[in-house]
Formats: sequence, structure tokens, C-alpha cells
Amino acid sequence: MRPERSFESLGGLFFAALPDARTACRHIAVVGNFPPTRCGIATFTADMVSSLRAAEPDTKIDVYAMVSDASAECPENVCSLIDDSDRAAHRKAGIALDRSGADLIWLQHEFGIFGGNAGEWVIDMLTMVAAPLVVTFHTVLAHPTPAQLRVMNWLNGRAARMVVMSNEGAQILQHTYNVAPERISVIAHGVPDRPFGRTQAMKAAFGITGRKVMMTFGLLSPNKGLETVISALPAIVARHPDVLYCIVGETHSKLIAHEGEAYRQRLMELAENLGVEGNIRWINRYLPTDELLDLIEAADIYMTPYTNSEQSTSGTLSYAVALGKAVVSTPYKHAAELLDDGLGVLVPFDDSAAVSLAVNDLFSQPVALTTMQRRAYAAGRSMTWRVFGQKSMEIVDEVSAPSIMPAPARTISESGLFRLCDHTGITQHGVLSVPDRSHGYCIDDNARALMLAASSPTPFASLAPVFAAFVQHGWNPDSNCFRNFMSYDRRWLEDMGSEDSCARTLWCLGVVACEAHDPGLRVWAEKLWNHTAKTGLDFQSPRAVAFAILGADAMLNVQPADSVAIGIIHRGFDILSRLHGAHRRDNWNWFEPILAYDNCRLVEAFLKAAVRLENNAAIRNSLDVLAWIIAKQTAPSGHFRPIGSNAFGITELPDDPFDQQAVDAWATVDAAVAAYRLDGSDRWADAAKMAFAWFFGQNDRNLAVVDVADGSCRDGLTPQGLNLNQGAESVLSVHLAQRSMRQLKAKGVNTNVATDARERTPLV
Repeated sequence: MRPERSFESLGGLFFAALPDARTACRHIAVVGNFPPTRCGIATFTADMVSSLRAAEPDTKIDVYAMVSDASAECPENVCSLIDDSDRAAHRKAGIALDRSGADLIWLQHEFGIFGGNAGEWVIDMLTMVAAPLVVTFHTVLAHPTPAQLRVMNWLNGRAARMVVMSNEGAQILQHTYNVAPERISVIAHGVPDRPFGRTQAMKAAFGITGRKVMMTFGLLSPNKGLETVISALPAIVARHPDVLYCIVGETHSKLIAHEGEAYRQRLMELAENLGVEGNIRWINRYLPTDELLDLIEAADIYMTPYTNSEQSTSGTLSYAVALGKAVVSTPYKHAAELLDDGLGVLVPFDDSAAVSLAVNDLFSQPVALTTMQRRAYAAGRSMTWRVFGQKSMEIVDEVSAPSIMPAPARTISESGLFRLCDHTGITQHGVLSVPDRSHGYCIDDNARALMLAASSPTPFASLAPVFAAFVQHGWNPDSNCFRNFMSYDRRWLEDMGSEDSCARTLWCLGVVACEAHDPGLRVWAEKLWNHTAKTGLDFQSPRAVAFAILGADAMLNVQPADSVAIGIIHRGFDILSRLHGAHRRDNWNWFEPILAYDNCRLVEAFLKAAVRLENNAAIRNSLDVLAWIIAKQTAPSGHFRPIGSNAFGITELPDDPFDQQAVDAWATVDAAVAAYRLDGSDRWADAAKMAFAWFFGQNDRNLAVVDVADGSCRDGLTPQGLNLNQGAESVLSVHLAQRSMRQLKAKGVNTNVATDARERTPLV
């Protein structure tokens, strides 16, 4: 659900007043294991959902549950089941998540939850999802395999926030996976809030009054270290004959599938051989949470003798501490951190003698045992599900709540443009708002800047001669080609630029010859065009062909008989027609087998060439193509979503929405304006407004990409929010898009953009 916006005038500007993050209705999608699946993560996810609902009752929460049984019936409280053995099911779930309108996706991550090598199919699921992603890591490995590292690095690149349950986990994320500290949140595993001191009552309920009770809970598997405790029992029983060790839980399903109950039988045989079978109670079933908590309350000492030092979290360990139990544990990561400050006893891995010594000491010193239990219970009050829910909702607010941003005024400031310029031209890149001299200049950006300045009635027009001089100097007669990159010390770094950069320069010359306010500049552009335009007859790159068509189309408004321009139009139209015919198929109405960058320039050029050639069938075809690409760039909730740069050149998963670039919004505005000029249909005006509104916060993050008061533009939209750098391409894109919107307004179109059902904000 996208927050409504209202606007109030202040000094001629219009400012967006957004609802307070705490009062806005949230929509969260939670992905992970979920009951009736029987595992700790499923229980955790269910408790997490309940805690979020308790913290914010108006929050809508959809649960997408991973399952191993594709025929399982979907529980009433689950939105969708995802078969963990079906890759297509992961992708289908990703489409459903993206279309759900969720403000935030909260993923429960463990490598074994998702299908594929190291659970890599989670990438298939989340690639196409644009909503902010929060990931809770139930295991954080300090020494991942290459496959595990690949998955973690992908999640690192996509997640807006990463949640772990221990400071140790946070340290590993920083040092092993290079996650920035500000993107990590530590929230302790949630625990129930029950009264202290009910041990004897619970023992009576389970028929074990008078016994000293040790307990371990979890799905049985060799990594739980049960052999170590069973081997320690003879020494414990020798001093405390009334001890009872409750081993609770079914055998892990994967172990059952491999060897049935052979592992449990081996444990029972070990106990029998040691003569302690009478001191063990086997509870071979999955306990509902309330019954499990009752049984933990009946215990005196909780045991977690895990063998894996990298075990990140144990929910039942957290439960035991919060319920006021003394704990004897091996020093895996979660235990080492949680049991600090006297909340339990840590023993070495696989050391039965140390286990027996620790347990005997506690049972032999009742006062010390009770003191440890009370200390544990007190520490647990900061971990209750109520506290967990509040902290989790704070993350939801921080990650999904839109910032309060000024809405666009009638004119965007030009300060950001001037800041990037000097006597040589416009610099390529910026480090935040500071021009980055280390990357120098390029003819691409100076050509764009010249198109804007030459036709501008504003002070920026004064820089048109600077950009024209850069373009003029870029022509290399020796190679019969424009150069592109120049260092800050004015050295050309190449003899020939790319086809695309050369074609963009021809496009610029055509536009300047047609639209420049300065007559002398128009003559200059015609002259340089006549000298260089023949290069446009050799381009092969689809975008270079398109840019050349756009330049030729503009030049024909000035020189209607220009044979080179006419040749560029004919040749380019033929090339684009062949490309479209070669790649068009069901549900794919495009010129290439993929969608890359600056996509709408292809269809804009195709449309303008068809109009020049008076080919009515091609005009209709081009409008169909434009409608198709606009639909592809429209998010399910109706805002503009350009094709992400991460998808460039990728055919397997072409729907990655990030990173989103300003140049694509500008290209869409221009193509839609060209279509509107042709047939006057409101759908093209609406498409232009939708794309232009992307700059001002009508996007997947509800963040303004442009700073209206400053005139700068951020370098795109990433999974974490804004790319705060401000390069020439981005800054020029918003100003050139505004230029096109002004042309649309000159046609009598209301160019205000709807920001909700009631309010409209003037943009140009």
C-alpha cells in the first residue's frame, strides 16, 4: 500500500506531507518455514508474525511458506506455499511477491530452506522483487563454501537491512561478507514472557516430582552432541542418582529418509551400555510450543551440547534463559554470547568429563543453581516477543517508510548543473555532490548538455559555447570519428569513441541545428553535421542506429533535402525493422532478445523514422511496441519502474528491477511525448507523466531522486535506496525530461502528476 500524499503551498513551492510512519498502514510479506512444518525456524517465523501483529495491529502480513511436500494443503493463515524442490515455484513466488503490493519483504534465511545448491534458488525468487528486502540470518558462517558465499553476496547486494540475533553474527557479516555496519541490526531471538519459579508445579504436571531434571530439545541429528551428554551421565548419576535427562524431539526428517531411526537406536544402545537408560526419558515427538515451554519450565538445567562452533542461534536456548533455567552448553556462537556474565556454564566441545563436572557442581550447590536461574530470568526480560516485535517494527519503519521530500516546483533549479561544469565542459561523475575530476569528461555528456543549453531560455544557456567547443574538438579527422573520453587535464584518452557516443553526438547536432535559440549556434551545428554525418551510415549497434535516426529526423526539419539524413532514416528504419521481426515472439514485442538500457530510444527512433517515411503500418506497429515497453516498465502498483541495470545482457532472469537509472525515465518521457504529438492520445501523456514522476518519488522506494531546490539528481535507485552520487548523465536526464514535459504542456496538456487520488502537483 503506497502512502497517500497531500500538499500545501509554501512560498510558491509545494511540499509533500506524508503520514507519520507509525500511523501508516504497513503491508509486509514474510518468507520462510512456517507451521505446520516442524522445525525451529518455522516456530520462530510464526512467533515473529504474531509479535509484529501485536506491535502494530493494523499491519497486513502475508506469509509465504516453504514446504517439502508440494501436495500439502495450504493453511488458512498462509498466503502461499512454495515447493522447496521446484525452481519454477521459487520464480512464481517472486512474481506473486512483486505483485502483492507489499511495502517490505522479510526473508528468514537458512541455506537449507530454499532449493538449489546452498539454497541458491532464493535468488530466482527475489531477483524480480522491487520492494525493500530485510533478511534475518539464522546461521552466519565465518567460513562459507563458494556456493554459500555467492548466495550471501547476492543477498548483501539486495537487502536493505540484515538482521542477526547476536553481536558475533554482526561481526561475521562485516568481516567475512563486507556488510556495512549501518545495514546490520541485532535483535535477540524472541522469547515467551512467563512467570519465574514454577519448576515444581511443572514437574508435578509431567510426573517427575522429586527428580533433578536435565533437558535437551530439538530435531535429533548428530550435530546436537547428545552422545557427549549421555556419556557424561554415569558420572552424574553416581553423585545424583535421581537425575533425569529428557531428550525431546523427533529425529530429523532428512536423517529419517536416509537411515530411518538408526541414529536414535544408536543413542539408546549407548545409554544401555553405560547403564543409564533408566535416567533418560525419550520424548519422540514434535511438541507444540506451549507444551515445550511447560517442559522447559520443569527442567532445572537446560543442555545444548552442539558440536558446530558456528551455530548462530538456538531458539530453545533463548527460551531456556528467559524461563529462568541454568544452562550447560558448548561454546557455539549464540551460547558464548548469550551466556556471558554468569547466565550459564560453557564446556568444551565433545568433552563428557567437563559436562559431568559442570552438572554435578550445579546440582551440588542449590543456592548457586537458583542464583544462576534468577540471573538468567532477569536477562530474558529484554528478549521477550513484545520487545522483539517493537524492535522489528522499528526496522519496518526505517526501511519501508518514505522520507518527507519536497514535491517538484514549477522549475527545477540549475545549481546542480552548474556545479558539474567548468571551462572545459561538464564532468562525467560526482562523488556525492562534488564533481569527480578523476574521471574527467566524455562527449556523451557534453552532447546532452549542449542539447539542453542550446534550447534553454535560462542561465544555463550561457554554457552552450563551452559544450559546443568540446563537441567540435572531439571530432578526429584522422579516424573519421568522434572521440569520447577526455582526462581532467584535457588529454583525449582514445582516438575513436564507441558507436553509441558518436551517434549521440550526431543526435545532439541535429537537435541543436533545429532548436538552438542562437542562430550562430544553429549554423555551427549544421556545418559540423554536414562534415561528420556520413559516419551515421555505418553504425551497427541498435542504439547507435536509433540515436543517428533521432539526429537525422531533427536535421530534416532544417535541411529537408539532406541526402545523408534521409539515408540514415532509411537505413536505420530497415535495421530496426529487421531486428524487430527477428526477435518478436509471443509476449515479446521488442528489437532485442533482452531489455537493456535507454530502451525507449529504440522505439522513439522507430516511430520517428516511420513517420518520416509515411509508413502507416510501421507507425501502428511502433505505437504497439511503445505500449508494450511502457507496460513492461510499469510496476504492479502503477508507478514507473525502469529496467534495472543489473539485468543488462542477462537472458535467464531479465526482470531484475535494480539499479534503476535516470536516463531510462528521460527516454520514456521523450518517446511518450513523440507519440502524443502524433495522435494526441491521453495514454501517451499519462505515460510521460508517470515516467517523469519517478524522479520525484513515485517509484519503488518512495524517494525523490531529484533535489528540486538544488537541481541535482542522484545516480539512480538501488535496493538500499538512493545512489547518492550525482553524475552528469543523471542530472542532465531530469532537466532534459523537464524540457520535454514543457513541450507537452505547450500542446495544452495538463502536466501535473497525480500523487494520490485527490491531489495533483504542478511539475512544469
